[in-house]
Amino acid sequence: MNATARAPIMAGQFYEGTGAALAHQVERCFLDPRGPGELPTRHRSGTRPLRAAIVPHAGYEFSGPIAAHAYSLVAEERPPESVLILGVDHYGLGTGAALSDRDWLTPLGPLSVDHDLVRALTRAPVTVDEAAHVREHSIEVQLPFLEYVVPHPRFVALQVRFGPFDYLRDVARVVREAVRDRDVLLLASTDFSHYLPAKTAERLDGMAIEAILAGDARRLYDTVADHDISMCGVAPTTVLLAALEDEHLRPRLLRWGHSGEVHPTREVVGYASLALEASTSAASPFK
Repeated sequence: MNATARAPIMAGQFYEGTGAALAHQVERCFLDPRGPGELPTRHRSGTRPLRAAIVPHAGYEFSGPIAAHAYSLVAEERPPESVLILGVDHYGLGTGAALSDRDWLTPLGPLSVDHDLVRALTRAPVTVDEAAHVREHSIEVQLPFLEYVVPHPRFVALQVRFGPFDYLRDVARVVREAVRDRDVLLLASTDFSHYLPAKTAERLDGMAIEAILAGDARRLYDTVADHDISMCGVAPTTVLLAALEDEHLRPRLLRWGHSGEVHPTREVVGYASLALEASTSAASPFK
């Protein structure tokens, strides 16, 4: 075990705390009626049209089956050489755009950091800041899914704090230049509306999702601000869209859902998985 690796802080809380139990939990997410309904294929294609995905980060009981839709696509395609996960800054620790340059651990085992990609990303306003990652869960909860679908994945964690649009565009510029000519899959970690009636959450989330389906970073940022949508990961999602805006990708919604589908309550949290692909049809069920 690497003594300098970041230890999991959500094991036993957001997801199971032992390797065997966690592997079964991830599989249940794939098999869940809210999920793909089957385990990921082990017969990969030789291509990878999937360039990026947007995935939720709540406890697996609530958002795991929604996230599984995106990870099923990852499992079907040629594995990427590296994965860049753009996470949320829920706690305001550290710098605004904070990289980690160490391995991370989950109950399924260690994940190796891509040091070369970290060096390429270390350009103002992006810096290495391990302290920013100490309490944050939005990147960590993606890792067991990633370990399940990608053999021996290399990854980089980049936590993005909310800020002015121009600042997020500066972060996106660094990301765009760093991933150019590299085989990198990008993931943005976000939940959508928080603690609203399900119909209200669906309406507001639909507005944000429409902006994502348009591939429009500025529209997403403004829509969330103008309609006071409690999308916690608007910053990393804005960065992802802005970083890839020149690649002519087709976003599509894989699944939207909410926590009330698991435990009926008056107020719910919304979740969605979306894919950005090199060639596919894009349609929105919110229209």
